[in-house]
This record gives sequence, structure tokens and C-alpha cells, in this order.
Amino acid sequence: MKNRLSPSILAADFSALQEDVSLAEAAGAKSFHFDIMDGHFVPNISYGAGIVSALRNKSKAFFDVHLMVEEPDCFFPDYKKAGADRISVHVEAVKHLDRSLQAIRELGMEGGVALNPATSLSMIEEILPICPYILIMSVNPGFGGQSFIPYTLEKIKRLRKMAEERALPLEIGVDGGVKLDNISPILEAGANFIVAGSSVFGKKEEIGERVKSFNKVLENA
Repeated sequence: MKNRLSPSILAADFSALQEDVSLAEAAGAKSFHFDIMDGHFVPNISYGAGIVSALRNKSKAFFDVHLMVEEPDCFFPDYKKAGADRISVHVEAVKHLDRSLQAIRELGMEGGVALNPATSLSMIEEILPICPYILIMSVNPGFGGQSFIPYTLEKIKRLRKMAEERALPLEIGVDGGVKLDNISPILEAGANFIVAGSSVFGKKEEIGERVKSFNKVLENA
């Protein structure tokens, strides 16, 4: 399965959001990650479907929407309309995960599941055959710029092993604290979808080079 980079726009300059996204896309970013926070499920508020919609007509990239919200099912139609290609929900935030994934698919989007660092993989073991994407949070969700939690590496390894034992082509994402100097062991553990925020958008003049540097590592892994 091909390795992919998905810069998180949470770390971009919101006074020039389109510019930052365009710089990253021109340098080779083919996916963007949208962290949707409601101030309830996580202790922060970010943005909503309006930002996804505003960028949709300006980008040809894959739009990966990560709902860090309570009762996420209520918002699926809004993000479909806004132009999302995939919606990931937190297993900790939904009552009926199978039903949520089915609702996302019925709207014509790919469905994924996110797990907080301390959440056991046993919570998603049963739905692996119907879920093409699992996002492992490598920080506690709610804020950008946090440090990677080391024990999540073992979690990635166990999840990849679970997928291989079932012969499932599972895409494993990692979100939180990913940088150029720690990406190699993350890829070796079995992840292939890399979410990176401040390590891409930290300095506007370096966005293009940082995307190229990440993609070079991903292509050579």
C-alpha cells in the first residue's frame, strides 16, 4: 500500500489558508487533513464544514476529515456537501460504530475510525473487515504541536499485524507529533498515512521544501 502524506491545515496560517494549501499542493501534497473540534469531545474548537467547502473548489487533493466531536453522525451530510472524501469518527464518541460507518458509506464517502492513545485496539477489532482506514492518535487530541507519544509505536505494530493476519489491505494513519526525524520508525511499525501539521506548515517559506522532504522519505520507505 502506497505511503501518503496529509498535511493538517490546523497548523496553517488561517489568514492565508488557501495560499498555504496551494503551496503544499504544488510541492506534491495529494491529501489534506481537517481536524474538526467541538470544544466538548476535545478541549478546543477549531473550524467546521465551511472551511472544507471554501477550499474544495481550490484544490484537487483528497480531503480527509477527522471529526473530534460528540455525536458525529449528525454532521456527515454537512461534510459530504462540503466536499469531504473521507470522514473518520472516534470510537470513543459513537454508540454504534458499524451504523456510523454504514452511514458514511451510504453518502458516498470513505469511512474511517480514530483511536485515542490510551484506547485499546480491541475496540475496533470486530469492524476491521468493513473499515479500510484506522487513524492512530499519537498525541491526546485537541491541540496541535504536541510531542509524539512513544508507546503508540507498539500499537501501530499490533494493528498492522492484526490486518496482515486477516489479509486486510488496511490503511493505517498516524496523527500527532510526526516529524522528519521520527517518521522512519513510524513507517517501519506499519503506518502508511502520515498526518503532519506544524512540521509542514511551521514556516510559510519552508512549506514546499518540507512537503518534498516528507514525500522523499515516504517514497523511499
